[in-house]
Amino acid sequence: MKTLSILGSTGSIGQNTLTIVSMFPGRFRVKALAAKKNISLLSEQIKKFCPDLVSVFDSATATALKKCLPKNTAPEILYGDEGYSAVATHAMVDTVVSAMVGAAGLSPTIAAIEAGKDIALANKETLVMAGDFVMALARKNRTRILPVDSEHSAIFQCISGQRKEDVVKIFLTASGGPFLDRPVKTFRDITPADALKHPNWDMGKKISVDSATLMNKGLEVIEAKHLFDIPEEQIEVIIHPQSLIHSMVSYQDGSVLAQLGVPDMKSAIAYALSCPERLPIQQPAPDFTAIGSLDFRPPDLKKFPCLDLAFKAGKIGGTLPAVLNAANETAVTAFLNNRLPFSDIPKVIDHIMDIHTIDKSPGLSDIKKTDKWARQEAEILIKGR
Repeated sequence: MKTLSILGSTGSIGQNTLTIVSMFPGRFRVKALAAKKNISLLSEQIKKFCPDLVSVFDSATATALKKCLPKNTAPEILYGDEGYSAVATHAMVDTVVSAMVGAAGLSPTIAAIEAGKDIALANKETLVMAGDFVMALARKNRTRILPVDSEHSAIFQCISGQRKEDVVKIFLTASGGPFLDRPVKTFRDITPADALKHPNWDMGKKISVDSATLMNKGLEVIEAKHLFDIPEEQIEVIIHPQSLIHSMVSYQDGSVLAQLGVPDMKSAIAYALSCPERLPIQQPAPDFTAIGSLDFRPPDLKKFPCLDLAFKAGKIGGTLPAVLNAANETAVTAFLNNRLPFSDIPKVIDHIMDIHTIDKSPGLSDIKKTDKWARQEAEILIKGR
């Protein structure tokens, strides 16, 4: 029996994780859940999975959640940073599913690593912001970090059993998002509703917008660099609109190994929870004869400059990836709230990166200070526009 804490249980990854738990009640037990403010869904999850501990965003949400639950069956309910840390470090937990969105996932994920928990990592921002620190901490605590992102899960599967020194290149595939063939001159007219219509994947709002700008792929480049200890020069992004090849790895003998599957996160989540075993989750294989052909093209960095900015931040390193991430989160939130045009998202990020004085060897406190600074500067810039 594997015991789980889920950080971000009401999000897309969290819900899919609980679907898998439901399929294998004899293999998994949910001990703790953390969410933000979706108490309607969270209360249903609590009633179904009976965790010992739950945490939410603030005291008001905690009070509202308690009113939704029978007093005699309610778990311990905490809130805020201390509550999230408690969920991440629950003494009876083996594996923490880190699925909170954005920089909010950094501190509880670090707490889980320090507590010696295995991490099923869906929160890519943890490695984007503090990859060197986090990976060193994981090695020190002998903690396994198992990728949940479909692309990184694919790479993980393609390199398993292979010699690292034989790897020539990692190919990260990207669907291209909903605006792959849309003229760039119309990008200023893109609405949040437009950006949330991803052609292949069912994701949360923030990640959907990141996919539309290709920033999500840029963040994945930085994540892959740290997860697999490989420089950016050996990571290539390829547009693959069908999203059937989740990623590929090429080797020095000319061989290329690819992992394929339908665009559904449950396969990657299940593998992170059970590897090297593969769970019978009733996922269909692609219908290759119906598909007929697969398409590939290079990314257009002029049309989607966020990807280029991410490559730049990852190559320079230090505090610059944290600036990239913070400015992007702030800009995406402003876009979703109709305060910033879609076309201005990369402009905000580029400006904040440009005015930042880079610390090449930051500690965790330096990274957190940088994150706060970048958000404040981005907000000032957005208000001024």
